[in-house]
Amino acid sequence: MPDATFEPVVGRYLHIELLGRPHRIFVEEAGAGTPLLCLHTAGSDTRQWRGLLNDPDVTDRFRVVAFDLPWHGKSSPPAGWQEDEYLLGADEYASIVLTIARAVELEQPVVMGCSIGGRLALHLALHHAEEVGALVGLQAGAHVDPYYDLDWLHRPDVHGGEVCAAIVSGLIGPDAPETERWETLWHYMQGGPGVFKGDLHFYTVGGDLRDRLGEIPNRCPLFLLSGEYDYSCTPEDTLAVAAAVPHAVARIMPGLGHFPMSENYAAFREHLLPVLDEAAAARADRVR
Repeated sequence: MPDATFEPVVGRYLHIELLGRPHRIFVEEAGAGTPLLCLHTAGSDTRQWRGLLNDPDVTDRFRVVAFDLPWHGKSSPPAGWQEDEYLLGADEYASIVLTIARAVELEQPVVMGCSIGGRLALHLALHHAEEVGALVGLQAGAHVDPYYDLDWLHRPDVHGGEVCAAIVSGLIGPDAPETERWETLWHYMQGGPGVFKGDLHFYTVGGDLRDRLGEIPNRCPLFLLSGEYDYSCTPEDTLAVAAAVPHAVARIMPGLGHFPMSENYAAFREHLLPVLDEAAAARADRVR
């Protein structure tokens, strides 16, 4: 009989109403302790957090929860999706995240998101600081101008999955192991038609916070981690957020790119673990 092991990760489907419509949402969970809610990047899914969910140095102290946004990964789009154009809005995105956090009983969780999830961390800091314990933004800039024609992401004469992977391939750091590099790209090859493009509506249009960073209150601890090899959210973009939000703590990670938790978890965790300690301590001070 061949050797076989299960990972200590539980995946379940959550039936929940989001934005006034019933949804079936895939949720993964591992560990116990401080609640930690993880948000995947545009066009991908919770598989990006596989390293974190299997890291006992995290799961021994944190209850890690990750979910696939509607339309992504194993989460279904709502009934009638064929009549809709998928466009992710800022208020809708925040509502989805907070509704699911409440449903799975995460009390003032540490919320960690990457790319669009990192941008959402800034929105949560601005609008929902009392509902979260601390925020960790990965690759979290306030805005990015489209640097290619987004229509290429959803055309009948182009293979959507391959073009999505091709576009993000240059955002992966040069030190990423080949296996992790190609698994990160594989996730992008599997996205539904138009989903990556719809996420980027939030990233390039609706989620723009350039003029509102100074309004973020000093109520929720905010930590920013960014890989140095990223032209979508450059180190300068992250440092500009930190300059505008005095209580934010920003650190640049050498050798990493736009998907640190997915492309090279072994390198990423060296930067992440001290930040998670700080975030957990800051949250504990707030919820006493």
